[in-house]
Amino acid sequence: MRLTNFLRCTASAAVVGTAVFGWAGVAAAQDQASSVDDIVVTAQKREQSLQDVPIVVTSLSAEVLQDAGVRDIKDLQILTPGLTVTSTTSEASTTARIRGVGTVGDNPGLESSVGVVIDGVYRSRNGVGFGDLGELSRIEVLKGPQGTLFGKNTSAGVINILTEAPSFTPGGSAELTLGNYGQWGVAGSITGPVNDQVAYRLYAAHREREGFYDVDLGDGPRTLTEDGTQDFFTVRGQLLVLPNDSASIRLIADYTRRDEFCCVGVQVRTGQTYPFIDGTSNGTGQRPPAAGFGALPFSRTAFANRVTDQEIEDMGVSAEANIDIDAWNATLTSISSWRNWSTTNGQDADFTGSDIAYRLPDGEFGASVRNITQEFRLAGATDKLDWLVGFFATRENVNRRDSFYEGADYAPVLSFQLSAALNAANPAIPVSPSIIPCFTRTAQTAVQLGQCLGSGGAVFGGGPTIAAGQSLRDNYLQRSDSIALFTNNTYKVTDAFELTLGLRYTYDEKRLIGSQNNVGNNQFTCAAALANQGAIVGVLGTANGGAFLSRFCLPWTNPFYANRGISESVNDGTLSGTVKAAYRLNESILVYASYARGYKSFGYNQDRVQVATTALPLPINPAPSLFFPSEDVDSYELGVKTTLFNRSMLLNATYFDQTFENFQLNTFLGTAFVVESIPELTSRGVDADFLWFTPLEGLTLGGGVTYTDAEFGVFTASQLANPGNFGQLSLLPGARPSFAPEWSYVASINFNRSIGYGLEAGFSLSGKYMTDYNTGSDLLPFKAQDGFGTLNGRITLGSEDERWALEVWAQNLTDEEYVQVAYNGFLQGGAFQSTVQPNGTFYNPAGDTQTIDAFLGAPRTYGATLRIKY
Repeated sequence: MRLTNFLRCTASAAVVGTAVFGWAGVAAAQDQASSVDDIVVTAQKREQSLQDVPIVVTSLSAEVLQDAGVRDIKDLQILTPGLTVTSTTSEASTTARIRGVGTVGDNPGLESSVGVVIDGVYRSRNGVGFGDLGELSRIEVLKGPQGTLFGKNTSAGVINILTEAPSFTPGGSAELTLGNYGQWGVAGSITGPVNDQVAYRLYAAHREREGFYDVDLGDGPRTLTEDGTQDFFTVRGQLLVLPNDSASIRLIADYTRRDEFCCVGVQVRTGQTYPFIDGTSNGTGQRPPAAGFGALPFSRTAFANRVTDQEIEDMGVSAEANIDIDAWNATLTSISSWRNWSTTNGQDADFTGSDIAYRLPDGEFGASVRNITQEFRLAGATDKLDWLVGFFATRENVNRRDSFYEGADYAPVLSFQLSAALNAANPAIPVSPSIIPCFTRTAQTAVQLGQCLGSGGAVFGGGPTIAAGQSLRDNYLQRSDSIALFTNNTYKVTDAFELTLGLRYTYDEKRLIGSQNNVGNNQFTCAAALANQGAIVGVLGTANGGAFLSRFCLPWTNPFYANRGISESVNDGTLSGTVKAAYRLNESILVYASYARGYKSFGYNQDRVQVATTALPLPINPAPSLFFPSEDVDSYELGVKTTLFNRSMLLNATYFDQTFENFQLNTFLGTAFVVESIPELTSRGVDADFLWFTPLEGLTLGGGVTYTDAEFGVFTASQLANPGNFGQLSLLPGARPSFAPEWSYVASINFNRSIGYGLEAGFSLSGKYMTDYNTGSDLLPFKAQDGFGTLNGRITLGSEDERWALEVWAQNLTDEEYVQVAYNGFLQGGAFQSTVQPNGTFYNPAGDTQTIDAFLGAPRTYGATLRIKY
């Protein structure tokens, strides 16, 4: 059947014309999928049975996604073992990880280890997948490096999302959702022919919800007492054009806007600095500590005196054209796209009720990513060979804006902490909120400094202090150009034995220009303290004096950033690809082995990063370069795919062994996000999945498990780009990385059948359990998350002809309490010591004063959805 006729006969299919059913709770509609043979994927850019593809891929149909309540990639976790998705300081900062490997999303200068592809268009940041994805045809999760076929290279995997395409059969749908937390949402779509050659589809949705957090306002001026709200609108319009029997064109335009409040954190451990926070806030500035400064009970009460407005816009257009070339028995595919994604945020940077530090939602704090892509593929087949060659090019402009304000309580809190540290060494020195001028008074002598400190700042004061107000305004613009040539070919050696070779050559060129500008007079406090370096070291000693000077010269009060220009550029080419061998022992068993080389591009860290130098051995010098190198991975897999019981069950298992070099660790080290290239990270283990279309009509069981043994290699300070970072990364060598649970399980049950009178009823349960893992990139013990499980459920009653359906549903049915990401409280203690400990680390539990905050997982939500179709 020629391409155009095939599409005309397909009522509501993607351009590839495939209805696909995943293994995790599959058969929401038993009449549509009743055997393993119905599960078709396009993981190699052509239609294949899941059981014929020598790749670890989870394919999830629209029915499965709907039954599990999946609207975005974070919801997708419950259906995919080995996948974790987290958000941090905004919903734009979303990170997907597969088999314990991913890129923290707070820095737009980094591309993602796990790529997101929507309707054939590569999306360079995971945050674009966190929103209403609309009407879905299916989602495929490919595990392991994908270095050949999916736009830019990815080192850990790909989430391939295919939305529902226009249909020549008229139809429409609408849904109304009501739930707890004041949740409501409306969505609708319409599709049909414009004429004999053109079909359309239009989808729109609007959803709102109250916040998941209660907020103690502290000093104010914030007035909103909730956070984690939802308020977004999305629309997607499509045209499918069939100009003749040999060609098709699919045009898509979409727009999404979020206008919400996000994201506050809560204290999960309050450290020893809490009296200073409470003393400078209006009432309680944070949660009181537990006995012995241990972990605190779970709570959704946050502390924030500043606003957390979040505005995110995502828009774009794409065009996919497919042309049959009969003479070559081939198809030429062209995919073109333009996209613009931007975010602006407000932030309470200290996450307390005290007015210490913040960022305003005034457009000066945020980021944008604009890109254009063009891909050409020519694919064909002979009796022996399935072949594909292609070209991919993209230009991307990343703009990051940063602005930082010190609040009225910044100087008192810093003074309290400095004087408390002095008091611990010399009890004769009082704890005071006003000793900063002691360090910054002009022409200070050691005797004067000692007298001033001994009086709590009352004697010989008058030096510069830190005033409330804006202190920095930075801008970064990164331009990336990437072109690639690729090929993927499968040769049938015999009817049972196939060899696949995929190669890709990628050339990347990136340039960063930027300006770092100081605002106000707080930089002069650092300059004055440095001018008194001799007196400070004379009184406090070299080690303590250096530590105190560093606190005066943090990135937002550092005079070395005044009017500093940045201009860097680099280019490089690399070869990636894969080799696979697959052998079918019989109709029911396929064994395969593969090797893949993956790659994630180099880039620039768009933040203020400070280092020590020989000339000034304090970590207060701007890093001479913001560049970080590429991340590479070598991956080996050995797998088996079995189809059992008259092709009603699949049972697949794969052993994987991945070694990453120069793993791009993006981590917050208290004052800035720092990108360090960890020399080696290994991830080994087993992926297994199971699906059974049971003999009982309408009942399907599914499940999966991922066992992961992930480990950083043993490295030393000299192997890091900035050896000074080793102190706060000293727990990493030889340890399990963050977000890498040893075991990850999913299971599901779906039941759906006719009950007479033209009615159909069913239910579904989807669950996931992960063993314990650490949620902090520095692996501090208080950031550990115990093993936990989540469960989603749904009961449905509707008509057999699917004209209407009423669903009662619950997400996180058991109201499981868990942490997404834990992080160090800003200017609230310290955990890593300046001297090495006997075990080789810089961490000293006995001296750990750090407050730990966290972004929490969503609570139980429940409600009802009415769906209508025609």
